[in-house]
Amino acid sequence: MLRKHEVLQAISDTGALLIIRLDSADEALSAARAAVAGGIRALEVTLSVPDAFGVIRTLAAEFAEQGVAVGAGTVLDEQAAFAAITAGAQLLVSPNLNPNMIRLANRYQVATISGAFTPTEFVQTLEAGADIVKLFPTEIAGPDYLRTVLAPLPQAPVLPAGGATTANVGDWFAAGAVAVGVGSAITKAARPTGDASLITRAAADFLAAIRAARG
Repeated sequence: MLRKHEVLQAISDTGALLIIRLDSADEALSAARAAVAGGIRALEVTLSVPDAFGVIRTLAAEFAEQGVAVGAGTVLDEQAAFAAITAGAQLLVSPNLNPNMIRLANRYQVATISGAFTPTEFVQTLEAGADIVKLFPTEIAGPDYLRTVLAPLPQAPVLPAGGATTANVGDWFAAGAVAVGVGSAITKAARPTGDASLITRAAADFLAAIRAARG
């Protein structure tokens, strides 16, 4: 099991967190394995995935010795947080700010990425003790918005979640993101054929775009 600093390092080193929000446990497991084969080192299994805790438990066991961080997403409260940690999650991600969830995660030294949108919410999230601020939603806030918010808050480590592609990922890093959350651009690359190698290729291409963006 990775320690907290190792989880954060996995996200920082690769610049990516894979958001797995799929329709079945089997599809989630297949996508996770294929993406890891393509170089992904941080996974967020959202609790909307059927049997999400079982998926987390399986992946955490499989990747325990491979330096891959397995986390839970859409963790709205401390009850869900404790259940996720018990299942083996080393990272908790939420679309909202719940200080009790972050407090519990810090008690067990589990990394947190907590949702925020406005500058006030950014500061409240940092004060609550989250490790990374999740910019959400991103559909109405592009890189220019992030750049504007970070001007007075350069200390905030921010991960924009959603909408990242190989075409725009460079803009997010140029705006100051420490990493990006990426979902369907990788996880649904195998549809409709079911060819998992397409997910592996999409993951490798996405990580290559991040490396190019970072220079």
